[in-house]
Amino acid sequence: MIDKNLGVHMKPSAKTSRIFGLAFLLQFLTSFFSGSVLNQTWLVAGNIEETTSRIAKNAWLFRANILVDMLTAFGIVFLGAVLYAILRKKNEEMALVGFGLYLIEAALLAGSKLPAFSLLQISQGYAGSGQPAIFQVMANLALESMNFMGSTLHMLAFCPGAIIFYTLLYQSRIVPRGLSLWGLIAVIPCLAATLFALFGSPLPFYVYLPYVPFELVIAIWIIVKGVEPREKLLVKKDLEVIESI
Repeated sequence: MIDKNLGVHMKPSAKTSRIFGLAFLLQFLTSFFSGSVLNQTWLVAGNIEETTSRIAKNAWLFRANILVDMLTAFGIVFLGAVLYAILRKKNEEMALVGFGLYLIEAALLAGSKLPAFSLLQISQGYAGSGQPAIFQVMANLALESMNFMGSTLHMLAFCPGAIIFYTLLYQSRIVPRGLSLWGLIAVIPCLAATLFALFGSPLPFYVYLPYVPFELVIAIWIIVKGVEPREKLLVKKDLEVIESI
């Protein structure tokens, strides 16, 4: 039974909270594991020769990195769909734009795996051919293409989408405003750093650090505390959309 005053029944609200929290958690775990664990097993910054050697010797780890990145792309779509379903009653046009940007982000991340497969093949050929200079040039090109699409362009789509969604989260008050404000403020330096990188002047990684734990913290908060169905934000139709995902 749906309470007409709140627009939501307690049991569906609990299920919605779990789905919402798990969407953030999936996104954090896959991206963190890929970037902070698997990526470090093969990438040697500034040394393409050592990088290709590691890839050739541990091809299965490189393939695992590709697989986890594909799971991250799926997680981006899933999180975007959940955010849209929950926040569209606040502002459907803004929520739709945010979801569209998340779809572009996921597509760019998935597309960056094409040069990643090229890098794998080049690295294996490079290791078994006496290491001619042409392989080093090709490997550099594949790596730069992979990073540009899967990092710079990927973040260029993510940051505006996150700003939109976190603004709607702040306005909706379904999570504490301080938590929404954290995400909103922390993503702005990420956007600035992405723009600098786009024009060939990358900023230090610590610019991104304030955002790094945000998705984990908000995921745990939502799973443990749940969301507050205020302002008639969560209605029966929205819950059915979320629970059908």
